[in-house]
This record gives sequence, C-alpha cells and structure tokens, in this order.
Amino acid sequence: MTPRPLLTPGRRALPSGCGPLESPTPSTGRSPLRRRTLLAGSALGLTGLVASGCSLQIRSEPDPTIGDDTLLIAGDKGTPTFTANFNPYQPSPRTAATIIYEPLIWINPLDGELAPWLAESWDQPDPQQIVLTLRDEVTWSDGTDLTSGDVLYTFQMLKDFPANDTAGVWSRIDTIEAEGREITVTLLAADSPALPVIGKTLIVPEHIWSTVEDPSTWRNEEPIGSGPYTLSNFTSLQYTLDRYEGYWQRDAIDVAHLVYPAASEELDLVTKGYDWAYAYMSDVENTWMAANDDNRYWFPPGGIIGLHPNHDVEPFGNADVRRGLALAVDGDQVAEVAAEGYMEAASQSGMLLPNQADLLNPDLPDRGIIGRDVDAAVAAFETAGFRHDGTTMLTPEGEPFTFAISTANGYTDWLRAAQEVQRELADIGIAVTIDAPQPAAYEANLSSGDYQVAIASSNGSDAFEGFSNLLSGEYYVPLGENGQNNRIRYRNDEVDELITRYRSSVDLAEQDEILQRLQRIFYDDIPIVALYYGGLWGLYNEGRFTGWPTAEDPYAPLQTYQSSPLMVLSRLRRVSQEEA
Repeated sequence: MTPRPLLTPGRRALPSGCGPLESPTPSTGRSPLRRRTLLAGSALGLTGLVASGCSLQIRSEPDPTIGDDTLLIAGDKGTPTFTANFNPYQPSPRTAATIIYEPLIWINPLDGELAPWLAESWDQPDPQQIVLTLRDEVTWSDGTDLTSGDVLYTFQMLKDFPANDTAGVWSRIDTIEAEGREITVTLLAADSPALPVIGKTLIVPEHIWSTVEDPSTWRNEEPIGSGPYTLSNFTSLQYTLDRYEGYWQRDAIDVAHLVYPAASEELDLVTKGYDWAYAYMSDVENTWMAANDDNRYWFPPGGIIGLHPNHDVEPFGNADVRRGLALAVDGDQVAEVAAEGYMEAASQSGMLLPNQADLLNPDLPDRGIIGRDVDAAVAAFETAGFRHDGTTMLTPEGEPFTFAISTANGYTDWLRAAQEVQRELADIGIAVTIDAPQPAAYEANLSSGDYQVAIASSNGSDAFEGFSNLLSGEYYVPLGENGQNNRIRYRNDEVDELITRYRSSVDLAEQDEILQRLQRIFYDDIPIVALYYGGLWGLYNEGRFTGWPTAEDPYAPLQTYQSSPLMVLSRLRRVSQEEA
C-alpha cells in the first residue's frame, strides 16, 4: 500500500476579514517547553478567531538561525520524539537512513524509469541473468573504498537474516557472484522484472556490518554510508546531516546541511519556515501557499485508489456487476470529494497518467477513463441477471442489492471516497454500508478475504509489477487463507499467460505489447473499479533553493522518504549562488 500522507481531519474554512498572523520563531529543538507553549497559544488564537467570525492568515518566515546552505525538512515525524535508528532494513528507521545508504539503481517512483547509481550500468543478456557494473572510486563516509565485496555481503546478509529481506530478493535470486567491478546475478527462473527489485537494494559496508551479531535488530546509531550526507548530531527533538565531502558525485550536491525536526504537524509546516515537506494539506492554496510567497506544491499521481471487489464473494466475480459499478460512479466527483479536487479520475487502463502516458494503450477510449452513465450501469446489472424496479436494484433472487465497503479508520480521504460512492450508488437503488475497522484489522481482512468490497490502493510506477501483484493467479489463495498480493482473488488464464511471457522477455517492444494487452483486459474485465489517483503530496519553498521537481520537470516526486531525496538533493541549487 502506498505510504499514507499526513492527515488532519476536522479542518475548517475560515471567513475573510482579519490580518495575517506572523509565525513564532521556528523551534530549533533546544527548548521543547517553549515550543509547546507557542503551539498551544496558536491553537487558542485559532479558536478565538473562528468564534469571532474572523479569518486567520498564518504567515511563515525562514528561521534566521538556519543558513542559506541548509535545508529544513519535515521529512521524519517524531512519535512525538526521535529514537536513533539508522538501520535501513528495520521496519521504522529514521527517514534519512535512505539518504545515508544508496541503491545500485535509482528508480523514479513516478514512472519506474531507472537511473544508474552505485551501479554505473547493467545488462540483461537473458531473462534469468542480470549483470551490473559497479561504479569506481566510491568510498564509505569513513574513507574506506566501496567494492563488489560490499555488494556481495549485503545480499548475503539479506539471505542470512530474512527479516531484513523486505523486498524478497532471495525469492528471485539463485546465485550472486562478482569478478572485479562486475556483479552477476543468476535468477531462480526467467524473471526479467527482477531487475528493479534487485537494483533498489541499499548497499551497506561489510567492514562495519559484518561485526554486528544480528543486523536485523541492530539500530545502527552511528551510520557509515556511501550517500551524500553523514549524521552530524542527534537529539530526540531534531537531528542534522552534513554533506559528505568525499561523496562520489560531490559536485552535484549544493545543499550543505539537512535539518530534520521532530515537530512536523500541519501547523508546524505552515508556521516554521520549512523548505520541504511531504504532507496532505487541506485547502493548500489558503494554508501552505498563503503562508509564504515562495511556497509551492506539486501533487502528481502515485497510485490508483479504487473499489477492490472480492471476486470470491458473490456477485463480485461477475464482470457485468463490476462493470455496472464502474459505470454508476463518477471518478471526477469522487476525486473532488475525497482529495479536494487536487487529483483526477483514474484511468481504467491501470496506468498512472500523465506519468505513464508513453505506455498507455492508444486503442482505449478517452485514455481509459470510464465516465458515469447511469442507464448503461443499470443495463450492465440487468445483463448480470439483476432487475431495477424504478427505485431499487434487485438481485437475481429478487432481494434488494446491498453490500459493505471497507476502508481503514483514520484514512479520511478514503472515507470520503466511500461516502461519495455510497451516495452515487444510491441513485440506482443500491444500498451501501461502510465498514471502517482500524488499519491493522482492515489489512488483516483484505489478506484473509473477509470483506466484500474495499477502498484500496494499487498499481504504481512499475506498470508490470502493478498488474502482477494485483492480478496474478500465482498469488491466489482461497478465502480464509492469508495472501499479500492478489487480495481481490482474481483469476484469469489469459492474464497469467501474459505475465509469464513478460517475465520471459528482455525485448522492450514485446514487453510494451504485453502491457498494452494487460491494459485492455483491465479495461474490459474491470478486476477493480479505478476511482481516482492517489497523490504524492509534495510541498516546497523556492525562496532559498531552486531546481525542485515539477509537473514540467518530473525527474522525481517530492517524497521525503525512500530514495527519492537522493535525486532531488542532486538537483537543488542555492538561489544566492545562482543570483551571484
């Protein structure tokens, strides 16, 4: 599931009429009691202004204690404070661990494009083999050379400590060996899509990690990495990173210091002069944008939010029922309600648009968008044996058609989507109830198949893996058994044959042709009902730094986590230097 953005339910729009409120000086983490007092006072001010009928415009100014070469990032939320853990293979490390440690290949989360990183090149001579050439003259931050031995050690460590192998690389690898800078990976079977999975592996130093008794439990409080930054100082309220002057692409890194405060709630973001944040923010124009003239945002699509029917629960195994549901809902209206108009209706092709427009099947009408057509929806249900009596949709047995939509408690955008679908289906006489268990119970229900229809996220930057994870019969398990992929319990022999063919091919033209056929099936058979795109909620300030990714230059999303910041930080430049 796509990582959930910061959500702040219960926001209120304020009427106009009051002047701006300047923000307090941003906290540097040295006085937590004072920071709490300031935030409490701000909250009281909000309450008072709402009660009086005034509006409030919060203004944000840069922290004068932070230099022009320093980036203030709301990228690592304290709970409410930080614990030092920079082991990138633990479930909840500090976010900056994926800046300190680097992958062999950098993958753009927007479109799945691969870029050389620690591996300067790669080749797939056949579907069962990957050959990577390691970049020369890379050092760890303690000055030790990074070699192919470190790569071999990293993969062996993942094998010896399976809890660290969260990407499942050893479910795909048979052997890995090296000769000089050339690393050869032999796969268990024809599996050309394994390249990005193996390529995104973060490499760790053998001379440090091999001395640790259990790398799966080690917190790695003083990390030594190959990345552009090293840990400078750490407190429970804030930590900072300094540029590593021996970094292999030092000339590309202009930002000298990164500061990660623990306080990164929405009010903090708006008032404390942050340069970069990843957060869903309601009414972004009148909050983030109004707080500072240099604040900007970019919300590209990062996944498809849709109705995920359980195909092993009747009547959702019937394609005409699923088609009726797709035709009965208005994706644009669901997006307007759920994501406040920031996102658009999702294509039933399974592609993220515009990110993957070059992969889109050109034969699909309207870019694969299925518009609302109530009459066609009723006709689809009638084809499935249902009957509409003018007010109520009746099942083939003559009973009113009703079902429950599951969503996770606290995912307020998903809840709003479910409520809008509920309202729109009522227009054709379908009574929908909403079930909102806690996230852990929601996930458990999807895994075991204990649901009828769920609001869920699917697909993503890797088009093939999106189809495979969602639809492959290889992952099918009966109701009552737990599965992590294909939780909709979909079965289609043609899809399975196409997935097998794709894995056995290293021909890009053939792979594109297979993807287009999978899109056609996704559109015609409607295994899920695509509603709207889930956003990647990037907020940034261009007052001190330029070079941020945008819709016009989508070289990376504005995620502050995983490996995205590596590319962003290599493109940022100080405004003061450019002006000079």
